[in-house]
Amino acid sequence: MSTNLTAPNLDELVSPALPVRTPVRRTVLMCKPEFFSVVYRINPWMDPAIPTDTALAVAQWQTLHDTYVGLGFDVHLIEPVDGLPDMVYAANGGFVIDNISYGAAFTYAERQPEGPAYMDWFGANGFDVRVPAEINEGEGDFLLVGDVILAGTGFRSASNSHEEVSAIYGRPVITLNLINPSFYHLDTAIAVLDASPATGNGEIAYLPSAFDEPSLAILRERFPDAIIVAEEDAAILGLNSYSDGYNVVIAARAKGFEAQLRARGFNPIGVDLSELLLGGGGVKCCTLELRR
Repeated sequence: MSTNLTAPNLDELVSPALPVRTPVRRTVLMCKPEFFSVVYRINPWMDPAIPTDTALAVAQWQTLHDTYVGLGFDVHLIEPVDGLPDMVYAANGGFVIDNISYGAAFTYAERQPEGPAYMDWFGANGFDVRVPAEINEGEGDFLLVGDVILAGTGFRSASNSHEEVSAIYGRPVITLNLINPSFYHLDTAIAVLDASPATGNGEIAYLPSAFDEPSLAILRERFPDAIIVAEEDAAILGLNSYSDGYNVVIAARAKGFEAQLRARGFNPIGVDLSELLLGGGGVKCCTLELRR
């Protein structure tokens, strides 16, 4: 009696190698939440009846700031303005590519003074400032991915601002329609994980239920390998994250997303911004990328 022994297929025993990811030093603008509070309601996250702790918000923000510094980022600060509690959400202050800063023009009166405050900072720091003609809320709704700008509309930024952005930067703009009021800015529903054209279209993660069907068709076609994030992680603004191409700073409680990122070769870093979540913002909302 003989036994036929077959050597194991080594390819089946070895897990696929994770991609080698290289962090790229980022330059960002932040605003310390010295005047943070929730005194009005302009999104579903905000409830003036729930007390806020400004000191806790500052402490949590400081952890995010220090995380960026530890990663080697060049972190710039804009002075907060008393009476503008949402100014901490710096991503909404503008959109910057090639040293050109496209200013913000906010939908709600409560935030409208933030636009000039940020444009003044851009001008004082050597950026070519473009005053917007159309309603937009900066990098909250504009995300640079690969060679295109993803642009959100539906709740805050007007779709005609997409044409304005395309004309200013000379880049194609892809309009995506947001349909869930809890994800009212694009950066709450999409995380840019690797914006480098070297990876083709770039890499993203997103929440399908935040978009209408035509927008989903665009995302599926352009980013077939995107990470699809679960509702429970998105519900704590887990997608409101910031990446340098390797390190991804995320909401500390977004454990499912954290595991997905590790499986793709990224290094997720959890930060607790639960107090700032009461105003409807997370990691990315507090972070405006300055692309010189």
